[in-house]
Amino acid sequence: MATQPRKLFVNLPVKNLDTSMTFFKALGFGFNAQFTDETSASMVISDSIYATLVTHEKFKEFTNKLIADAANATEVVTCLSAESREEVNKMADAALKAGGQKLLEPQDYGFMYLRSFQDPDGHIWEIMWMDTAAVK
Repeated sequence: MATQPRKLFVNLPVKNLDTSMTFFKALGFGFNAQFTDETSASMVISDSIYATLVTHEKFKEFTNKLIADAANATEVVTCLSAESREEVNKMADAALKAGGQKLLEPQDYGFMYLRSFQDPDGHIWEIMWMDTAAVK
C-alpha cells in the first residue's frame, strides 16, 4: 500500500496579516485563497509545506500559553532548502528588500551555504543550499 508523504503545516502568529502577506509575496510565495480570510492566510511554500499566518487574536484560540514575541525571543528557526547558492541569495536579498532584517552573516561551508533573516514579526528564517553528493 502506497503512503503519501507527510505534509508540514506551521502556524505563525503575526501582528499585521497584510504586512506579512506582502512580505512573503515578495519572496515568491503564494496563498491558498480557500484557507485565507481576514484572520489567517495559508501560505504555500511547496507541495508539502505550508505556513499559516495567523493574527494574534485568532492565534490565541489555538493555545492557552502566551504568544512569544519573536522580535525579542527565538521560538523556532525555520529553514527552507534552495536549489542553488544563487537561489539562496535571491530569496534572502528579496527578504531584505521587502523589509526583513538580516540576522547573521552568510555561512559558507563549501558543501553547504545558508543565509538567515527575520520577517516583519521577528520570526527567523534560513535559506539553505546543500550539495547532497558531498555529504554522502
